[in-house]
Amino acid sequence: MFINNFNPVAIQIFSLEIRWYSLAYIFGIIFSWIYCKKVLIKDKNISKLFDDLISYLIVGIILGGRLGYVFFYNPNYYFNNLIEVLMIWQGGMSFHGGLIGVYVATIFFAKKHNIDKYIFLDLISASAPIGIFLGRVSNFINSELYGKETDIFLSVIFVKVDNISRHPSQLYEAFFEGLVLFFIMLLYVKKNYLSKPGLVSSLFLIFYSFFRFFMEFYRVPDEQLGYVLFNLTMGQIISFIFICLGFYLFLKLKNEKN
Repeated sequence: MFINNFNPVAIQIFSLEIRWYSLAYIFGIIFSWIYCKKVLIKDKNISKLFDDLISYLIVGIILGGRLGYVFFYNPNYYFNNLIEVLMIWQGGMSFHGGLIGVYVATIFFAKKHNIDKYIFLDLISASAPIGIFLGRVSNFINSELYGKETDIFLSVIFVKVDNISRHPSQLYEAFFEGLVLFFIMLLYVKKNYLSKPGLVSSLFLIFYSFFRFFMEFYRVPDEQLGYVLFNLTMGQIISFIFICLGFYLFLKLKNEKN
């Protein structure tokens, strides 16, 4: 058993606080950008455009992630407290919302430069597990998105929550949605799937959503929602939709390539 009593603040300079969650976003973007530039991108023109795309992606992640949380996970509260939609420093971001935001931002950028959007979406998908890993570790440090009660040897007591031994579901997700997914994406990159735009993106949707769906069985559902349908959480329902979408895109694009 492990006792989690981490301080969510990584650095404090007088009244300025820099939190681990913020650092996870910052370094997730930086490391993913370096990975794409140094390993994945071979075309100089795409490399230059990818630099310009980063600012679009940051806006897409923040806006999509926040609005996704507002609409998917807590609409009643925010519709009655509209000003708090802007208070992202108080927490409340949705990965699926961020994913939609990235998709919209990439479409806008690709149309502007008259380039296939899937070229960029594949690069993002291949590198995204880096940021996901860091994000889930920061969730663990913050004692949020914690797991259900258990007595297994891996259990953790989140002191800021209660004195109950729980699954470290954040670390389960960091492992499967971060590390395992990264190497799965790398496998398909080495199989030259990047030369067939869209396949890596669709596989990312399938594998991420598959891992997320099953990891949520170990996680306490959102307090304000509980179980939504068929004893499933909102995260699982959205993941199931994304799995179906991923299979649809994969089969559609693979048939087109053939």
